[in-house]
Amino acid sequence: MTDMFEITITAPMAGERLDKILADALPDLSRSRLKALIKDGEVSLSVAGNPGTIKSPSQAVKPGECYTVNIPMPEEPDPQPEDIPLDVVFEDEHLIVVNKPAGMVVHPAPGSPTGTLVNALLHHCGDSLSGIGGVKRPGIVHRIDKETSGLLVMAKHDKAHNGLAVQFADHTIERRYSAVCKGHPVPPAGRIERDIARHPVDRKRMAVTDRGGKWAATHYVTEAHFQAGGAALASLIECRLETGRTHQVRVHMAHIGHPLVGDPVYGRSMKLPNSLQGPARAALQAFNRQALHARVLGFIHPISGETLKFESELPYDMAGLLDALAPFRV
Repeated sequence: MTDMFEITITAPMAGERLDKILADALPDLSRSRLKALIKDGEVSLSVAGNPGTIKSPSQAVKPGECYTVNIPMPEEPDPQPEDIPLDVVFEDEHLIVVNKPAGMVVHPAPGSPTGTLVNALLHHCGDSLSGIGGVKRPGIVHRIDKETSGLLVMAKHDKAHNGLAVQFADHTIERRYSAVCKGHPVPPAGRIERDIARHPVDRKRMAVTDRGGKWAATHYVTEAHFQAGGAALASLIECRLETGRTHQVRVHMAHIGHPLVGDPVYGRSMKLPNSLQGPARAALQAFNRQALHARVLGFIHPISGETLKFESELPYDMAGLLDALAPFRV
C-alpha cells in the first residue's frame, strides 16, 4: 500500500531542482527522504500520457510537467519492539521526551542488539510512529552515552525529525548537564573551546585535537567544592553545551585536568587523602560510571512552535554520591 501525490509544475517553479520542488510541495517529508524516493524509482513524470520513472533528484523541472510521487508504507524496523519500562517526561503525536537511565544504550549496535532505548520506544509508541526515512522507527536526533543518564527527545515522523535536526545543527537546543568532576576547576567557571576527533590510536575514545576534528565548545560553572584535609576532592559542576560532540563533556573536562568521577575511559583511579574515611570515601571508590546527567533540555516544538523546557532530577546514584560528600563541602 502506498500514498500517492501529484505535483504540477507552474511557471514560477521552472528551472528549480526536482527534489526542492517536491520538498516544498510535501513539507511532511524531508528533502533527504524525497531524494531517496526519487533514486528508488518512486517518482514518475507523465510524457504524452506515458509515465516515465525519474532517477535524478537534481533534474530541472519545466512548466506543465506533472510528477507523481509514491510513498510506500513504512517498513517494519530491524530492531524489534521490547516491553521495557520508560520514564516518559512528555509525549504527543509528534515527539517524545524520555529520561534515560544509566546503563541503557540508545540505539542497537554490535554488542548491544537488544534492550536499547529504541527497542523500548518501538513498543511504547507502537502505531503512533508514522516512519522516519521510510522505516517505522523513532527519529533519533541526539544521543547520550550508555552510562550517562538524562533527557533525550525523539521524533515520531519525518517533519518533526527534520525540525529538531535543524535546531541541533544550528546549536539552538538548550542542553545542560550536571556532573561531578575530580578536583577543583580553576577558574571555577569558564568556556572550553577545543576541537574533538577520534583518538589516533584508540578508536573507541575521543580526544582534543588541533587538526582534523570538529569544533566543540562547553561552558562550565562550579556549583559546589568538596575538600578533605586540605586536599581538593571533587566539584559539582553544570556544563552547558554549544555543540554536541561524542563524549564532549567527558573529553573537555579531562583535557583541563578534571575528569569526571567514575569515568572509566578518560579518568584514572582517585588518590584519596587518608583523612577521608567513612561514607564519602566508600562512595567515591564505588562510583562505577561517569558522574554525568543530562539534566535540562529545551527546544522549540517543531510542529506547534511552542517553547518547551524539561528538567530531570539527579538519579539516585549521583544524589547518593553528593549526600556522602556533603560533610566536606567548602
